[in-house]
Amino acid sequence: MPRIDVATFEITTDRLLLRPPREEDFHAWVTLAADPAVMATLGGVQPAPLVWRTFVGAIGGWHVQGFGLFSVFERATGEWVGRLGAIHPYGWPGTEVGWAVVHSRWGRGYATEGAAAAIDFAVDRLGWHEVIHCIEDGNTASERVARKLGAARLRTAVLPPPQEVEVVIWGQSAADWRRRRREV
Repeated sequence: MPRIDVATFEITTDRLLLRPPREEDFHAWVTLAADPAVMATLGGVQPAPLVWRTFVGAIGGWHVQGFGLFSVFERATGEWVGRLGAIHPYGWPGTEVGWAVVHSRWGRGYATEGAAAAIDFAVDRLGWHEVIHCIEDGNTASERVARKLGAARLRTAVLPPPQEVEVVIWGQSAADWRRRRREV
């Protein structure tokens, strides 16, 4: 698989632009991580130093693994609206596409639209055979997104340290995604 030029790589959907994170995106990541509504099922509000570690790790994932979280922008306004993408941290329970969207953009279908593009990328370009979504039990908004993406509840798992939280693994095979993707 040819390496991605993270400086120029992007994916567009009808309403979104997805690209690897850049330093200028950091403050938007901090704002997202400071929102109690967004972070209620993502480990709680995080201070900027912890967000920095996550942010730099997300950038590093692109260089080490050839994939990672995207910064997501609304094409109509150019505004940063979230982070989502393909991840597989060390010790993770599988190859995941995850999402987090700023609270002001909830209910617009951005998580579903962006995650569908990220799943296409993971399946078609990365060759993933399964895509999972680690969702805390009771996170009904993310469960709805997972269902819209065609995922089903597969199992439970405990995330590796430092999270160490039990999650429900939603997911589907690449073959199932390919059959369903036209419906998303």
